[in-house]
Amino acid sequence: MPPMGRRRKDTASDLEPRVYLRSGAYYYVHRTGKWEGLGKDKAAANEKARLFNDPAGLQGTLVHWLDLFLVHCEARVKAGSMAQRTLDDYTQAIRGTPDREAKGKRTATEGKAGPLRVFFAPPITPLDVTPAMVNEYLEIGAQMGRPVPANREKAALSSCFGWLCRNSKVPGLLINPCLRASGIQRNRETSRERYVTHEEYRAVWAEAHLSTRLLMEITYRTLQRPESDVIHWDTTVLSRNAAGKRVLKFKQCKTGKVMMIEVDDQLEALIQQSLGDVRSLRQPLVRNRDGHAYTYDGISANLKKAISRANAKRKAAGQATIPSFGFRDLKGKGATDMWLAGVPLEEIQALCGHGDKTTTEIYVKARWRETVTPNRVAM
Repeated sequence: MPPMGRRRKDTASDLEPRVYLRSGAYYYVHRTGKWEGLGKDKAAANEKARLFNDPAGLQGTLVHWLDLFLVHCEARVKAGSMAQRTLDDYTQAIRGTPDREAKGKRTATEGKAGPLRVFFAPPITPLDVTPAMVNEYLEIGAQMGRPVPANREKAALSSCFGWLCRNSKVPGLLINPCLRASGIQRNRETSRERYVTHEEYRAVWAEAHLSTRLLMEITYRTLQRPESDVIHWDTTVLSRNAAGKRVLKFKQCKTGKVMMIEVDDQLEALIQQSLGDVRSLRQPLVRNRDGHAYTYDGISANLKKAISRANAKRKAAGQATIPSFGFRDLKGKGATDMWLAGVPLEEIQALCGHGDKTTTEIYVKARWRETVTPNRVAM
């Protein structure tokens, strides 16, 4: 029987065993004597400590390592090396959907468990997972009508295995069973081909509120990811270049590349209108009436409402309705319009943040639907 921990010298009886409060932050003391920071939030610190203390006896199982992997990802988000949206996707795949009555608590036992937690339930360990099991997971996802979410969940699992392998967390684990080299074939996905026409853009623009217009225009002009980059921008991204022109200077969340994009007059006017005359430090560019930043889901709902209002007017005028589209489609529209205007693919690639020019070429050409001249060569 392992020796019991020493009696606390403080009176923080609501803390988990081995958790201590020092200088306003909580720390967990491992059995090796190592102190690990848990942050300043008591509830979050206790939740992480429960994983380390392992009261459910999950030590060594894949589920236990998946939970610890999320703790690692949370630290990466705070350090700026991982996007919050990526963490949210991983959390959804592993911990699942929290119960609405849980009042914001995000533990594995509340609400609907994550699909990875269900499929790879204890006593499965990382060493038990084979490429055949991962392929089976993808096939079941496709049979259930959710092939794309299954692909995303597999990506979360693969990222966890990569973390385990790189850091030698599990003795004997040398190969990531989720990689293509292991024989994994993800579910087929249909490429996004939606091209928003100029007419559709203008019709929705006319019905959109200021914040929606601003995100539409920034996404179209800069080709940045609206869900992981633009939605998080604040006044700190606004600066001037050596020539004194207004620019957006930021680091792409996915690639880490520092970008500097010039602001044209129309975009400048929208930004000024959104920020107003009285500004505060780190004021969000895309914000609601209370001055707070929008969530991506919230601003996307506003875009859908603008499309609905535009379609109501088009129906009354006997015109065809506008098929639904999202802000991400406006990034594709911007890239395609630049390509049709003769802008080199290398420049479009740099703006999009694609690692390969071939990706940019597919990205823009998938949305090109012009009628072409047939072969008229005489035989």
